[in-house]
Amino acid sequence: MARTESNEFKIGTKAPDFTLINTVTNQNVSLQQAKGKNGTVIMFICNHCPFVIHVNDALVKLANDYQEKGINFIAISANDVENYPQDAPELMKELAEKLHYPFPYLYDETQKVAKAYDAACTPDFYVFDADLQSVYHGQLDNARPGNEKPVTGKDIRQALDNLLANKSPLENQKPSVGCGIKWK
Repeated sequence: MARTESNEFKIGTKAPDFTLINTVTNQNVSLQQAKGKNGTVIMFICNHCPFVIHVNDALVKLANDYQEKGINFIAISANDVENYPQDAPELMKELAEKLHYPFPYLYDETQKVAKAYDAACTPDFYVFDADLQSVYHGQLDNARPGNEKPVTGKDIRQALDNLLANKSPLENQKPSVGCGIKWK
C-alpha cells in the first residue's frame, strides 16, 4: 500500500467543470447539477483502496450530516479499470448501493477530471463555497489504516463549519494521504 499525499490546490481556485456518468443511475451528472446551495465537497475515491475503505462509513455520515445544511457531496473514481477491475463502474454501483452512499458516485473514465483537479490519491478531498471557489483541500482527519486513531472527519468538518459560518478557510490544511490514483 503506497502512501501518496495530495497535491497543492490553492484556496480560491475555481472548481473545474465536468460532466460524468453516475454509476448508480447510469445518467450523466454535471458539477452544475450536483453542486450544493452553500457548498460542495468533491472526493476522489475508489472501491479497493484501504485508505478509502477505512473512512467509507465516515464519508456517509459526513454527507448525511451536512447535506441538510446545503452542502452537497460528489464522489469520483478515476482509476484505470483495466489494471484495477475492482474499481469498474458496475462494482462502483454495487458498493454505493451497499454502503448507501447519499451522494453520486461518478466514473472519470478518461481521467481528465482527476487531472483538472490535480488529484493524486484516494481519498482526495476538495471543499468549495457556493460560488465553487476552493476553501479547503486536505485530509478528512488524522486516521489512517493501522494507526489506531479514530475516524472523526475532524479536519473537513471544521472546514465545512467555517464555510457555513462565513469564517476564513482553515489556515493549517494538511494534505490527504492515500493510495495513488491508478493512471492509465
